[in-house]
Amino acid sequence: MKPIENELGQPVGRPIVGWTGAAEPDRKPIPGSRCRLESLDADLHAAALYAAYSENRDGGNWTYLPYGPFETEQDYVDLVRGILALGDTFFFAIIDVASGAPLGVASHLRAIPAMGSIEVGHLSYSPSLQQTPMSTEAMYLMMKRVFEDWGYRRYEWKCDSLNAPSRAAARRLGFRFEGLFRNHVVGKGRNRDTAWFSITDNEWPGIRAAMESWLDEKNFDGAGAQRVRLSEFMPARAGKPVVVAVNPEFSSHFPGVELT
Repeated sequence: MKPIENELGQPVGRPIVGWTGAAEPDRKPIPGSRCRLESLDADLHAAALYAAYSENRDGGNWTYLPYGPFETEQDYVDLVRGILALGDTFFFAIIDVASGAPLGVASHLRAIPAMGSIEVGHLSYSPSLQQTPMSTEAMYLMMKRVFEDWGYRRYEWKCDSLNAPSRAAARRLGFRFEGLFRNHVVGKGRNRDTAWFSITDNEWPGIRAAMESWLDEKNFDGAGAQRVRLSEFMPARAGKPVVVAVNPEFSSHFPGVELT
């Protein structure tokens, strides 16, 4: 496709017509069928979350987060009170509709409404939430809020390049790998190279349809096992890697991703 050119014959980006910016994020509840998301509250959620997280006996679920593991319930309560003071980060507790129990946390953060970009982060799932339809629904609900209610153009997912489960989750959910930020963060006294992924507004309709098809009750048998994998519903391009220029020494960080 021939690039758009300005009056000087220089290639320029496509015009953005009829878009005047996204809405500021908020903490309104997000209802779903298997789970609901409600604004994280230290008094309402922290004790139950600590109990749910304690099922992870070795604390490995906290390796790639900037906090945790926690020795006592009070340590976690204090952490929640502290992170809730971050004014630009919107934390949600992920609540199991059936039991009413909070089983995890997720957040919207780094919103730039004027540019239409926002990030999902601080994902901390208890073992009872991991690899369940509920966890996928939580991400679907957050995406739907971002693109359809708030009008964002770009949804970001960033993680430690060595965090293989997070990279796999991003690809499964339709995020596309964009590249590696080397020496990006120091966390827990260690270097972090950060992997960047994104979904854009033009990709969202196909991803939405795929997620809704996968989440449909008909896609699960009587034992709760999926009949068709989410990747089978995804549009051809969703979740596919972007070819980027990366030093070959980092290729081991991204199995299955084409690097040039």
